[in-house]
Amino acid sequence: MAETVLSMARSVVGSAISKAASAAADETSLLLGVEKDIWYIKDELKTMQAFLRAAEVMKKKDELLKVWAEQIRDLSYDIEDSLDEFKVHIESQTLFRQLVKLRERHRIAIRIHNLKSRVEEVSSRNTRYSLVKPISSSTEDDMDSYAEDIRNQSARNVDEAELVGFSDSKKRLLEMIDVNANDGPAKVIGVVGMGGLGKTALSRKIFESEEDIRKNFPCNAWITVSQSFHRIELLKDMIRQLLGRSSLDQLLQELQGKVVVQVHHLSEYLIEELKEKRYFVVLDDLWFLHDWNWINDIAFPKSNKKGSRIVITTRDVGLAEKCTKASLVYHLDFLQMNDAITLLLRKTNKKHEDMESNKNMQNMVERIVNKCGRLPLAILTIGAVLATKHVSEWEKFYEQLPSELENNPSLEALRTMVTLGYNHLPSHLKSCFLYLSIFPEDFEIKRKRLVNRWIAEGFVRAKVGMTTKDVGESYFNELINRSMIQRSKVGIEGKVKSCRVHDIMRDITVSISRQENFVLLPMDDGSDLVQENTRHIAFHGSMSCKTGLDWSIVRSLAIFGDRPKSLAHAVCLDQLRMLRVMDLEDVEFLITQKDFNNIALLRHLKYLSIGSSSSIYSLPRSIGKLQGLQTLIMSRTYIATLPSEISKLQCLRSLRCIREFHYGNFSLNHPMKCITNTICLPSVFTPSVSHDDRAKQIAELHMATKSWWSESIGVKVPKGIGRLRDLQELECVDIRRTSSRAIKELGQLSKLRKLSVVTKGSTKEKCKILYKAIQKLCSLKSLYVDARGYSSIGTLECLDSISSPPPLLRTLWLSGSLEELPNWIEQLTHLMKFYLWKSKLKEGKTILILGALPNLMLLFLRSNAYLGEKLVFKTGAFPRLRIFSIYKLDQLREIRFEDGSSPLLEKIEIEHCRLESGIIGTIHLPRLKEISLEYESKVARLAQLEGELNAHPNRPVLRMEEDRRDHDLGAEAEGSSVEVEAMDPLPFWR
Repeated sequence: MAETVLSMARSVVGSAISKAASAAADETSLLLGVEKDIWYIKDELKTMQAFLRAAEVMKKKDELLKVWAEQIRDLSYDIEDSLDEFKVHIESQTLFRQLVKLRERHRIAIRIHNLKSRVEEVSSRNTRYSLVKPISSSTEDDMDSYAEDIRNQSARNVDEAELVGFSDSKKRLLEMIDVNANDGPAKVIGVVGMGGLGKTALSRKIFESEEDIRKNFPCNAWITVSQSFHRIELLKDMIRQLLGRSSLDQLLQELQGKVVVQVHHLSEYLIEELKEKRYFVVLDDLWFLHDWNWINDIAFPKSNKKGSRIVITTRDVGLAEKCTKASLVYHLDFLQMNDAITLLLRKTNKKHEDMESNKNMQNMVERIVNKCGRLPLAILTIGAVLATKHVSEWEKFYEQLPSELENNPSLEALRTMVTLGYNHLPSHLKSCFLYLSIFPEDFEIKRKRLVNRWIAEGFVRAKVGMTTKDVGESYFNELINRSMIQRSKVGIEGKVKSCRVHDIMRDITVSISRQENFVLLPMDDGSDLVQENTRHIAFHGSMSCKTGLDWSIVRSLAIFGDRPKSLAHAVCLDQLRMLRVMDLEDVEFLITQKDFNNIALLRHLKYLSIGSSSSIYSLPRSIGKLQGLQTLIMSRTYIATLPSEISKLQCLRSLRCIREFHYGNFSLNHPMKCITNTICLPSVFTPSVSHDDRAKQIAELHMATKSWWSESIGVKVPKGIGRLRDLQELECVDIRRTSSRAIKELGQLSKLRKLSVVTKGSTKEKCKILYKAIQKLCSLKSLYVDARGYSSIGTLECLDSISSPPPLLRTLWLSGSLEELPNWIEQLTHLMKFYLWKSKLKEGKTILILGALPNLMLLFLRSNAYLGEKLVFKTGAFPRLRIFSIYKLDQLREIRFEDGSSPLLEKIEIEHCRLESGIIGTIHLPRLKEISLEYESKVARLAQLEGELNAHPNRPVLRMEEDRRDHDLGAEAEGSSVEVEAMDPLPFWR
């Protein structure tokens, strides 16, 4: 019996060994074939991408081809995901780690092998159905030429803000507004018309450029209402625009003790402050009567008899008539034929002479304008396409335009027109354009944010002589030039800083995104959850959609607003295996430390942005495993120290980590009292404290202890920071707590373009090391040096140790005591913007040095940055200055402009200053457009200044934040200066 059992045991063991050996052999064979399969699917991926680009520009697609293209697209996504996983989990690992992770290797090997089979099946399907005919090799060349034409004509592109055909409309609308009637209750004027007619453009021209508006209405505001708006934020915006930012800041400070700022708090303040003021308000894009009723009841005082005006723009005639009297509704009509032709010619860079000398062209232009329904938006969209084509091609293009525009210009016709504009985008711009549907309606999209996300998604590739950032910004500019997106903010140097998408344009974008299965925007009712294989998800205040989605293939996630109530309620973090982009910049619920610890495990992340609503106090060590991370933005967190693992992120281009600049309940002066104070630490364990408040208090305590109660908003940077050779942005470094070695390594960041540091409390030795490192940063364009503290002012000592500043520096912030400008300032020949805070510069050569800077366009002097009694702009000084702004210069008494100084100066801003000798010589400023007297600004001989401005050829506007008598010191100022107390504006990085 024993022998039988032993024999059976030997047989079982032998069989197991044999199976194990066979399995091992199969595993080895499988793993050995992975590399070969990878090369195969890499080549296939390139072919697929080329096919998809070619398919986009084919004139017609039958249904079979569309289905096959969708299959190709999904397969290419899966291939990209598998290659990324191989790179992260196998290719980048050591041999030991590869042996340890045999199971992971096996899973990826199986997946790659299956992908190869799918590729072969898709290829054979084409053979069976003969889906694709040979495509001309010139297709790609045509697309490259198409993009090149756009780049060449961008410099000549017409500014869409200067629309033609509005002169008569503007005159008639101004007659309705009747700015000179300065008594009686507020009048409401409605501007009505279909989308794309230019209601907003017309109203904006009057609001921004009509001098009578600024002169007759001291308080004015432009409010975009749209279909959905946040009531509290709308009221805050109204207070900020109508009464000034300082009024809003003061109100919010007074309300700080309340649990939640309610609508009625803001409403009561706004109505009380507007009772005796004359205001002009534009409510743009009003959709619903109940929205108007709410705004009218909550924001505008009924007792005001100053002749105020409210302009609303809407598509709904009935709504406009209910908001105002029928006689005060202006119906915006289509462009006149001549004006429509002029607009099309401008957009296509043609002249009337060209058309008059070519009868065929004249006939075609008239036909195109008629088919566009003489709608400005349609003409601009089509004109952008025509600008890239020869006139001989216009007729062929005309045949593609929908005929319904000529007979019935409706919203649907405009949608079709916009879709046609999308169809004519080059393939490299289509994904970039559809990506805009991620952002909510009326959202102001920052250029930098959008471009960085495009790069992380892989939409942008570097070109010879151009970085990925440069290419991405060229894509952004192409969309601007094609009228697919609209300029929102333009920097003083002419660069577009942010954009918006026209509401109709966005509707089309969302529609196409759904058709292409590109972006999922979950609805509250869950109606969108039927979409499959969606790679991009955005929550716009919508509920959770955890079910019905394959989270493992999602590549980007963005959340806007306060719903869902937490990150865990919105998404399945543990399943987001392939996530590349996580954008939480605009969430209004709390991102916790636990959330962030889970986020830091997402190995494929390339873009991560966390907004100010967080209780994050530490970067986990696992952050070092995010080898592909390119952008890390942590605004106003409680992080005091960056871990050493941050130096492992070799792909990092932008690192922005700024911590909270104060502690709520934790004493800076008595840290040990914090531990036992009945208000502080014990409150963390009090049941009545809310979950979010407890999380923030714990975070504050972590931040305070880790930074040794430092009051700096900067973070400690570790040794090894110099290994991040691709880093282009770094803010904000706390020099006092950062080691000398790490500070020295900053000089190794040769690609760094933007650097911000806090030097408060640093030793002279560390400051000298810092400035020596800065001298090595040849690519640096923006430098921020802050020596201020939360409770005291530091000095910018050793700043004069710099002998050769970065040659390309364009923006410079210096905050702290200087007394004299360093000699190297004179070398900044490229400097465009200069901000000085609390610098205590003496009268004398300061203005001579600044005035000699050849490219200086903007000069800010803040909080006793200058201690002289006079600011004299000498003849020939400030040749390119456009904006001059001063704030709280306590000793300043006079501003004088000599003949021949500041020939390009357009705007002067004055706040918290007492100019007892006034502003002299404005007649010598040929480009002057505006002088703004803001809160607590007092000027002698104000009437004389007004007379000079009225006599000025440019008729500059004199804007006054308060009542005129509050700004006027009279004919002759007497008495000593008055001490003005005010809170400093927020730090520059806020």
